[in-house]
Amino acid sequence: MASFQRRTRQVAEQDERDRLAPAATLSTESRGREREEAPDPYRTAFERDRDRILHSKAFRRLKHKTQVFINPADDHFVTRLTHTLQVTQIGRSISVFLGLNEPLTEAICLGHDVGHAPFGHTGEDALADYVDYDWLHSQQALRIFQVLEPLNLTWEVLDGIRAHSWKIEPPPATPEGAVCRFADRIAYLTHDVEDALRADIITEEELPAAARARFGEPGSPWIASMIKAVIDESIASGDVSMEPDCLEIMHELRDFMFERVYLRPETEGHKQEVFKVIHQLVDHFLVNTEAIPDTYRHDDATALTQVVDYVAGMTDRFALRVHEEIANP
Repeated sequence: MASFQRRTRQVAEQDERDRLAPAATLSTESRGREREEAPDPYRTAFERDRDRILHSKAFRRLKHKTQVFINPADDHFVTRLTHTLQVTQIGRSISVFLGLNEPLTEAICLGHDVGHAPFGHTGEDALADYVDYDWLHSQQALRIFQVLEPLNLTWEVLDGIRAHSWKIEPPPATPEGAVCRFADRIAYLTHDVEDALRADIITEEELPAAARARFGEPGSPWIASMIKAVIDESIASGDVSMEPDCLEIMHELRDFMFERVYLRPETEGHKQEVFKVIHQLVDHFLVNTEAIPDTYRHDDATALTQVVDYVAGMTDRFALRVHEEIANP
């Protein structure tokens, strides 16, 4: 007969203190939540955040949002949801191997891209035309979790989501947030290469020679090599980082992908179509704000903010359907 042991939150918190590395972020030392709430009897604060994000509506919408290829017909192309799951797996692996707080890493990784607009970064660029600041999906993710679908997440999770992109300053305050930065880049470079190969946009022989020599065959060997480069360098340096030679090759690979895949001339027609769809949606709802669902109509927000919240939250297919209804009533 099987026997079990009840694991309470207190047991989990003690396990963190006993097991994790000195650099790890302990849930008992969190800066807390915006609104105080009673602790969960079984889950740590970061486990609770991870579960809240996983069950949120914003997370579910990622399954129909573009990663690179807009509204792909092929079932095997990466979507924003599958990308997020891959980032989470990579981030959790790195955290486990470094003795960091896995649930905190998972929460940050699961939530890092929920603020993305439909049609990927092109949709983000289209929305930026309506504001006088850089419209960033990382900031929109914070607005979702704090205003539109308030989950009362801990400060550490929100900080990691805020700074998951490499261009954001200041960088994440926790090593778990820094892990998400590396996990995100490892995930999108490896699976975007595979998607580009699958779409016959590039060939394996055209990939930078240094990447092929250092990482081997595209796919699992690349991910394993990059994860190992983060683990080894982080242990050697005392900070979450990557072996310099590997990081340099990643930068070269990223430049190659921007030139040959992300910004290739053939995408210009798709880009113009996305801009047209996004602009017409925003323009329509600015005139018809009463058509915006109540969840996006906050009295403390301007009409433009409410419209941008609504359009940014759309999936690719929902945005196309609404645009079709507007264009052909």
